[in-house]
Amino acid sequence: MSETTTPAPRIGFVSLGCPKALTDSELILTQLSAEGYATSKTFEGADLVIVNTCGFIDEAVKESLDTIGEALSVNGKVIVTGCLGAKTIAAQANSTPTSEVKDPENLVKHLHPSVLAVTGPHATQEVMDAVHQHLPKPHDPFLDLVPGAFGEAGLKLTPRHYAYLKISEGCNHRCTFCIIPSMRGDLVSRPVGDVLKEARALFEGGVKELLVISQDTSAYGVDQKYRMGFWDGRPVKTRMLELVQQLAALAEPHGAWVRLHYVYPYPHVDEILPLMASGQVLPYLDVPFQHSHPDVLRRMKRPASGEKNLERIARWREICPELVVRSTFIAGFPGETEEEFQHLLDFMREARIDRAGCFAYSPVQGAAANDLPGMLPAELREERRARFMALAEEISTAKLRERVGATMQVLVDSAPAQGRRGGVGRSYADAPEIDGTVRLLAPEKLSKTLKVGEFTRARIVGTQGHDLVGMPI
Repeated sequence: MSETTTPAPRIGFVSLGCPKALTDSELILTQLSAEGYATSKTFEGADLVIVNTCGFIDEAVKESLDTIGEALSVNGKVIVTGCLGAKTIAAQANSTPTSEVKDPENLVKHLHPSVLAVTGPHATQEVMDAVHQHLPKPHDPFLDLVPGAFGEAGLKLTPRHYAYLKISEGCNHRCTFCIIPSMRGDLVSRPVGDVLKEARALFEGGVKELLVISQDTSAYGVDQKYRMGFWDGRPVKTRMLELVQQLAALAEPHGAWVRLHYVYPYPHVDEILPLMASGQVLPYLDVPFQHSHPDVLRRMKRPASGEKNLERIARWREICPELVVRSTFIAGFPGETEEEFQHLLDFMREARIDRAGCFAYSPVQGAAANDLPGMLPAELREERRARFMALAEEISTAKLRERVGATMQVLVDSAPAQGRRGGVGRSYADAPEIDGTVRLLAPEKLSKTLKVGEFTRARIVGTQGHDLVGMPI
């Protein structure tokens, strides 16, 4: 006698925003899968929809609100989580015609009153509680395995050969252009043993590139006063250097990469450079400088000065000549003079930042910078951004040309027909989604194949915009 099975409840899921939000989504998806829910990227036919939102800049707020509206229109049953979920009407109204509104009511609930529930960021349990209320779980999570997961690391939304590893939540800085601490709170470092346990599960599951993320990676363990934790029965200090050393040791047997993001240029970062010079960690640092002029940095309330940053970059490159530095900057910050902007351009010329992005200053609802004097016209802010990017591209292009003739290790991201027509990969200098790529030509040897998620050697034969062109060897 055949036994009919009830289809698993299906949840549509959309993840917006930065890698920190992505890791929140991964935690929620892991829990959903562990409890037997099916998930999809579409709204149609789902029993309910979860939207993980971003609430940082105006464009992100609009995208999140539009996505919520679309989910409500198509599906009707929507749970909202993420940074936008932490915003109130009063915070959003600072620079709108309704600025007299003092209502602490939740912004999402106000604009979309029919949503089932709203939570802030890193709120897995609150999201699950809402799911259980509106779509009861089908079975006991302790009795079932999670299909497609990386063991204790859970489900990932990235391709299987790379993954983000979030080591802390929140931030202790109070930069005037940023509202992240108001949404995600002060720095809270994850226990070092938990971080390393997740890293090991990822490497054992086949991850070839681990991207370490947080709001301030250099500050890992500050909130815990670098207390001693335990990993595999051994004491390990909750501190950036010790964590990176352990990650390098875990990556080595798998031939995997460890890439560091959101690294503030504190003096103790110098301790990491020998690990990069020796090949244990990728010689790549993502450092959010934002500006170079001391007065602008003071108005931004940034924790470093431009002059020291130049000295630090020079010191890093002395220790590790292969180092690639990527950064982000803001042009047209309130009160920025032409002289201060020229200082930033001079900094770029001297620092020779390998990969740089730039935003024209955009007022963020609830940010202290909105109240600073000297708001520049939008046209001038955009004009300075364009001038910065022209210089940044000039520097980046020159640096790319220096690599022609070199042989580099490339992690393959795409390889149609086993690479017989070529493919796309990345070198150590290229983080996924934000940097360039290595465009791989069709191999000269008929026996040479390429496989997604594996490394190949390539001889760099040219450049193409922000990308390198390589011949697999």
